[in-house]
Amino acid sequence: MYQNRSYGFGPGGAIPPAIKNLLFINGVVFLMQLLNPGLDFFIRQNFALVPAQVFSSFKIWQLVTYLFVHGGFMHILFNMFILWMFGTELEYEWGTREFLKFYFISGIGAGLFIALLSPYPTIGASGAIYGVMVAYALRYPDRMIYIYFLFPVKIKYFMIFLVGFQFLMFVGSTASTISHVAHLGGAVVGYVYLKYGHLSYKIKSQLSGLFTSTKSGSHMHYTKGGDKKTEYYRKVVDDLLDKINKVGYLNLTEEEKQMLEEGSRYLREHDDENLN
Repeated sequence: MYQNRSYGFGPGGAIPPAIKNLLFINGVVFLMQLLNPGLDFFIRQNFALVPAQVFSSFKIWQLVTYLFVHGGFMHILFNMFILWMFGTELEYEWGTREFLKFYFISGIGAGLFIALLSPYPTIGASGAIYGVMVAYALRYPDRMIYIYFLFPVKIKYFMIFLVGFQFLMFVGSTASTISHVAHLGGAVVGYVYLKYGHLSYKIKSQLSGLFTSTKSGSHMHYTKGGDKKTEYYRKVVDDLLDKINKVGYLNLTEEEKQMLEEGSRYLREHDDENLN
């Protein structure tokens, strides 16, 4: 699999911080497993995702730690290569904090799918990686990739095929060393988060509008300066919510996210003051 790009990854082709740290941590853990069989056994026993232990022994941390444990050189190599290839551009565009947030939401979501739908112990970052690939396909649907460096296909079609294949394998497969439920879970959670993760902002805005309408009907008025500021923030929030509905929350700039938070907070606080 190869992406058809004519430019590098970020300034000078540098690897961004989140990707760099994820590669480093996964590499260190794998070396510890490789060089010390006793430590490898301990890591697998305590930090792999074992569904029965999550519920019966409350080992909730396994929903995170399984993402950093791998079963062999090709396993970690493939996962880290895909993370670098698809995740780098997303991190540069979203920012490190938002990328890490999305990575762990996808990975933990995949872990919950495993815990609920599979009895088998699971290791590897594949759930989070599938979330990253889905995010890339949503953001750059017409970007071309080359399967085995030979066959060109648009990423959106490739991901539709890949997720569909994982679903069929999950429904029809018997015991396998590949966790299809993890792949499917990461893809589903990543997609849902990107498409609907902004709904809290929409609900918040609608509630603010409801309070304002109620107060207007009760002859409650702001000062002239307050009216202007309220209308300004209401317009800003509405415009940003329209943009979120089109491109998703993660594609707002940092300045827009701060403005959305500031405007929502002002509208809430202003409404609260006038309810007293």
